[in-house]
Amino acid sequence: MKPINLKEKHELFDAKWHPHQIATVDDMQVILAKISGEFVWHAHENEDELFQVLKGTLYMQFRDRTERVNEGEIIVVPKGVEHCPSTKNGEEVHLLLFEKQHTAHTGNVEHEMTRKTYPKI
Repeated sequence: MKPINLKEKHELFDAKWHPHQIATVDDMQVILAKISGEFVWHAHENEDELFQVLKGTLYMQFRDRTERVNEGEIIVVPKGVEHCPSTKNGEEVHLLLFEKQHTAHTGNVEHEMTRKTYPKI
């Protein structure tokens, strides 16, 4: 039960699109990630996902629109909704995510970017 410095934790890794677990809360996990470019279109059939932008601007693409999520803002993607996180112009964006521990970060899609385990930092 000690404070966790998010900036210090983000400095521990460079890999993009590779989540790192920093805490658990009951059956939920708190994850940090760095992203740049476009991810994979996917959905999570049984889980909602919460994204908080700590640095930069996230563009959350949905099939009918794109939502801009600025630094200090969050967006919740409801279960079953197809989405694709992205950034623009090569910007590196730092995220905090809150999701169930068994949630696969590419949801219902198996892709070269899929990570089966998240390092704990």
